[in-house]
Amino acid sequence: MSDDEPTFMRERLWARVRGRLFHTWFLLRRPMTLGVRGVVYDEAANTVFLIRHTYVPGWQFPGGGVETGETALEALQRELAEEGNIELPSAPPLRSIHFNRRSSRRDHVAVYLITDYRQSAPKQPDMEIAEAGFFPLDALPEHTSPATRRRIAEIFGGDEPAAEW
Repeated sequence: MSDDEPTFMRERLWARVRGRLFHTWFLLRRPMTLGVRGVVYDEAANTVFLIRHTYVPGWQFPGGGVETGETALEALQRELAEEGNIELPSAPPLRSIHFNRRSSRRDHVAVYLITDYRQSAPKQPDMEIAEAGFFPLDALPEHTSPATRRRIAEIFGGDEPAAEW
């Protein structure tokens, strides 16, 4: 066990508690939830943009919930700007939709593949995002979430998209 493993485990437990509280709040606000995730891909470098939240363990694609009165594309644009300083000059293709049973019995996630984008500046840590950056597909960070790894296998490895997140 590495020296930072107990700290990581405490952070992971606290992150799960915070994540559950956020999902409970969303459930009260929106009886059915829809989320979006953006797979921002730099084809020339063969890298994807990942973030590490302050309240959810692991590395994952940027994204979040679709607010009332907002389209999925509008939510994606908002989340990418907030979590990565990323702008979309054109609408990206929807790659898959997954039932996210782990969050709730009412949650779905729409996944978009983004190859046309601009990043105005590298994302600096803030209250929501602890770290962010581009990572080679064959050298993802150690704590990349299983769902993120599955989406990468589906999009870039040819695996059939799973029904569940």
